Amino acid sequence: MSCRSPLFIIGTERSGSNLLRHVLNSHSRIAVPHPPHFMRYFSGIAASYGDLARERNRRRLVRDMLTLLAVHIHPWECTIDEDRVTSESNPTLFGVVAAIYEQYLVSTGKARWGCKSTFMIRHVGEALAEYPEAQFLWLIRDPRDVAASSRRSIFSTYHPYRTARLWREDQEWGFRAQETLGGRQLLLLRYEDLVDRPEPTLRGLVEFLGEEYEPRMLDFHRSDEARKSAALSESWRNTSRPISAASVGAHREHLSGTERAQVEAVAGRLMLRLGYQAGTIDAPAEPSFIVTQVLDLYWRLMAEHRSLRRDRNHWQRWSRDGIVRWLTLKAWLRGRTATASPRRGNA
Repeated sequence: MSCRSPLFIIGTERSGSNLLRHVLNSHSRIAVPHPPHFMRYFSGIAASYGDLARERNRRRLVRDMLTLLAVHIHPWECTIDEDRVTSESNPTLFGVVAAIYEQYLVSTGKARWGCKSTFMIRHVGEALAEYPEAQFLWLIRDPRDVAASSRRSIFSTYHPYRTARLWREDQEWGFRAQETLGGRQLLLLRYEDLVDRPEPTLRGLVEFLGEEYEPRMLDFHRSDEARKSAALSESWRNTSRPISAASVGAHREHLSGTERAQVEAVAGRLMLRLGYQAGTIDAPAEPSFIVTQVLDLYWRLMAEHRSLRRDRNHWQRWSRDGIVRWLTLKAWLRGRTATASPRRGNA
C-alpha cells in the first residue's frame, strides 16, 4: 500500500461530511473522492463470495464493486483497473476497498487518500486491520439540525424520530471508537465549530493530521470538484458556496415542537454528553409506528419529486439502487446454492 495513514470522516449523514470532504480535498496532499459506500453495500453480502484468498472469489467481488462504481452518483474521474485491484488487494472486504482507493490516489498525484463514507463509523476495526496508522475524524452535529436537513435530502432518513435513532446508534459507535483509539488517531470535530470558526478549526484539524494548513482550503467552493457536486444534486448545492453558519439552529424553523421533543427524547442523553443542550430527554415522545411510516413515505415521495426535477444524477441513483438489489439477490442465490450442495453430495 502506498498510503500508510488514510483518513476517514465518520459519523452520521447530513452532518457536514460533504463540506468537510471538499475542504480536505482542496489540500495539496489529500485526495477525498465522493464515496461509493462500498462497506455499506457489501459488508452484509461479503461472506457470499467465499474465501477471498482465492483469486476467483476476490475477482468476482472486485468486479461487482466496479459495477457499482460505474453508476456512482458522483462519478470518479479515473478508471480503476480490475486486474490490478484483484492482484494487489489483501484477501478481505476492506482490503479490496483499500486497493481501489489506492488506485484512485495514484491518479491524483497526491500523498494521502480519505474516505467520506460516514458509515465507516461501524467498520473502524476493519480499517485499522488494513491501516494501523489510519486517522479518523468523528464529525458530529446537533441531531435536531441533522433531522431538519435529512427530511429534505434524497440520501437520508426522513422522519425526525427515525433520524434521531440513527444518530444515536452512530454516536454510540463513535464512543466505542474513541475508547479504542487515542487522541493521535481520532479527532472529535463539531460541525458548529467548523462553520462558526472555520480557520482556527481547520488549523487544528490539519495539525491533528500532521499536515500544513493551506489557505486554499477555505476556497474549496471555487474548485471544479465543488462546482461539479453542486450541479449534480440539490442536496449538495452548498458545496459551491463559502462556509456559512446559516444552517446552525435550523431545526427551530423546520421542526415542530413535537418533532424536536421526539429527537431529544431519543438522543438527549448523548446530546448532553457531546455538549448539546436538550430539554426533554425523559419525555415519552415516541410516535406511532403507522404515523411514522406514512409520514416517512410522504417525505420520501416529495424528495423524489424534487430530485427528478432538479438533480442531474437521479437516474444514476436509481441505477445504483437497482444494482445494489441485484447484488443482494445474487448473494442470496449463492447462499442457497452453497446450502444445497452438501445435500446433493450426500444423496
